[in-house]
Formats: sequence, C-alpha cells, structure tokens
Amino acid sequence: MQNENKKDYITEDGMADLWNVWYSELHDGLSGLTIKIDRLIESTQSEFQRIDVIDTKDFGKMLVLYGSLMVCDNDNNAYNEMIAHVPLFSHPAPKQVLIIGGGDCGALTEVLKHPQVEQCTMCEIDKEVVEVSKRHFPYLTAGLDDSRANLLFADGKKFIEETKEKFDVIILDLSDPIGPAADLFQKEFHQKVSDCLGDDGIMVAQTESPFYNKSTVSSLFENLSDIFPICKMYTCFMPIYPSSYWSFGFCSKKQDPLKDFDQERYDELKLVTKYYNNDMHYGSFALPQFVKELLP
Repeated sequence: MQNENKKDYITEDGMADLWNVWYSELHDGLSGLTIKIDRLIESTQSEFQRIDVIDTKDFGKMLVLYGSLMVCDNDNNAYNEMIAHVPLFSHPAPKQVLIIGGGDCGALTEVLKHPQVEQCTMCEIDKEVVEVSKRHFPYLTAGLDDSRANLLFADGKKFIEETKEKFDVIILDLSDPIGPAADLFQKEFHQKVSDCLGDDGIMVAQTESPFYNKSTVSSLFENLSDIFPICKMYTCFMPIYPSSYWSFGFCSKKQDPLKDFDQERYDELKLVTKYYNNDMHYGSFALPQFVKELLP
C-alpha cells in the first residue's frame, strides 16, 4: 500500500482528504490496479502470510493475502462461481469433490449449492485465512455450515500425495505460482491429482492471466495436455485480478465441458448466481486469437 503525503487532496465538500491511502497491485512492478482505500479494517500475520482486509468505495471490502488481492464484495463472485459450476455441471454424478486451497471458502459454498454433492473436502493450509473470511465475508463462508463440508487444515501437496480416496471433481483454488505454491503448478503434482480422480473425473485449476502470464499459461497447458485426454481453457472477467481477464484449465478423463453440460440439471437446480449461467458456461470457452496461440 502507498500513502501520498506531498499534499492534501480536496474532497467534494471542500475539505482536505486526510485519509489519502492507495492500494496498488502491479505486475512486475510496471502496471496493474490502483484503488483508493477508505480504511484498513484488519491486518494480521498468520504462520504463512500477511492477511489484510481493506475497505474501498468501488469494490467494498477486499481480502489481500501476501500483498495480492483475492476476493472483494463487488466482483460478482465470478471466480468462485466459474471454478465450481463449470466442472460440476459437466460431470454426470459429482458426489465427491475436493478443493485444494480456497481459504475464503467461496468455491466451497458454490460447490455445496449442488445437491448431488455428498461431501466437499477443502484442504487449506492457513487456518487464519478462513477465520478472517468468516469475520468479514460471511456470504463466502456460508458453506461451512453445511454438514457435507469437510474442512481440513493441511498441506495440499502432501494431502494429494498421501490420500487413498478417489474424487469426482478436484478444484485447485491456488494462489499465484510463487514460493511454496509453485510446486502445485508443476506437472508432477498434476499427475498425482489425476491419479486421485475417478474414471470420469474432472480437475479444474486457476491458470493465471493470459495477458500478463503468457509463458506460465503456455507451460501449464502443455503439461496438462500431456496428462489429460481433454484439456481446455476457459476464462472470466475478474476486475480485481491482473488485466481483469482470468483463465482456468478444464482437465478431464472423459467429460467434455461443452458436449456434456447437463442442461436439464441446470434448469432443475435454478441456481442463484451473480456471474455464472448456462450461456456463460458455453461462452467462457470462446477464446481470443492471442490466447489460442498460447495453447498447445
């Protein structure tokens, strides 16, 4: 965060704006998003990272982990809805779901909107992220009250390596591939995730910005295509993420997200969402040419 002290700024009522604090998230220190902060609500240091909650006029409350924006009140919940509902409506019987990461619990809450899901296990390494989200983003953590939620505080990589369970859908709701999280973006890890899936299993992972992270996107999809018979990118609009254009990898052993979308189940469920719908399900797989050229 940065604070401009060189001069006072004048508000609409003619008074000096003494709280002139801005948050900036820059890609490689060059370009990105800058937001004026109304107040700092909470700042804490967990065992793993710094956690901040800030309040803004345009975006409402925002959750910041290790200096990176994760979620906010006014992003239409696009990321959580797209990472959850695209695979769940593509799988014929999504009973057992695993989320690696996902500390704000938004993906968990979306998954549990599906009555077919018998259990959703969320493996998050940082308990404090969940506790902060409970205090400030209760609509995201609502799924924790569901008896089908199974919350584990553990290392996701170790869990995948040691579990004997098989899952219908595995969602990799991970932070950026830096530091310890980098191992969870490697081909070896994705192969182990594939081994944890049932015969018709689906893995979905966040795969960064196709605009800013071109080399990362290319290498990710090259590796994923080697592991999964069906591997496709889909995208969504995320105003608080770098470039506001975010991608996901849909990776499956059998299911095609376009051919196997369950329209009947979608109609029956009458899902309440802000971003996802059946049109967005199909439309999210339409890619600009510059993005197609990143893929194998």
